[in-house]
Amino acid sequence: MIVLGREDVSGLLEPDALIEAVASALVDLSAGRASVPPRIAAFTPEGLLGAMVGYAPSLDVLAAKLVSVFPRNISVPTHQAVIVVFDPHSGTPVALMDGEEITAQRTAAASALAARLLARPDASTLAIVGTGVQARSHARYLARVRGFSTVLVAGRDPAKAAQLAAEIGGRPAGIEEAVRAADVICATTHAQEPVIRREWLRPGAHLCSVGLHPQGRELDSLRDALVAVESRASAFAAPPAGAVELRDLDPGQAVELGELVSRARPGRASAGQVTIYKSVGVAAEDAAAAALVLTRARERGDARSLRL
Repeated sequence: MIVLGREDVSGLLEPDALIEAVASALVDLSAGRASVPPRIAAFTPEGLLGAMVGYAPSLDVLAAKLVSVFPRNISVPTHQAVIVVFDPHSGTPVALMDGEEITAQRTAAASALAARLLARPDASTLAIVGTGVQARSHARYLARVRGFSTVLVAGRDPAKAAQLAAEIGGRPAGIEEAVRAADVICATTHAQEPVIRREWLRPGAHLCSVGLHPQGRELDSLRDALVAVESRASAFAAPPAGAVELRDLDPGQAVELGELVSRARPGRASAGQVTIYKSVGVAAEDAAAAALVLTRARERGDARSLRL
């Protein structure tokens, strides 16, 4: 079995290829070809351990991820994970790899896909709300699909926002200021109370909300917006699989990213329509990233082997 650490995984992932792999897996999911049951989780007083399994036939990949989410962590990351890839024809375990980097990058890749499908072509200002791993990953990936001339960084800790802005060539701003000024907004927090108000979104804005809190929400309302999700079955399920923000929305009103890619459902209706992508993270995305990593590791021959 091939074993890949975080540095290995990071070096083998490439943004454009990952965006396309995620798109392919989500088309499988929307077409009913993929097998992706809702995630389950065991809760402790400090966090949770979730299990996500998925099969994506277009990529010929079967994978399982164990991910821990401990929001109070300081000396270690809040999200930590491992992924095991199995041969989809025999069930044999073929690879064990770090899942932390995959989680960070596949989440941003799906947001980039959503922005490519839903953000206005002339979008020029990006706002990143949050200052952690996902904030950095989203700044990198969103730049692949739109030519932003201005990047605003906002967070509940102004010092961290200023530091991240300096790292990515952006400008620090207050949260409301950044959201009101932006054409595309990426909310990457673990907020329990809303950090973004629907009234702050300007006409034609696109929001990617990837923060998922079992008892909370990043956005106060989805009113009058076109809402996109990875999977209605997952996004509208009860936590820990689904999103609290979607609780009052009819699932039939939401479109899936895979439906937009395949053009089974229409996207933005007008230049002034607000679009919101609410991510919950699905195993098909992890499987897509793992398949890409495994293929490149085999091509390069730069992986360790472990005998079970």
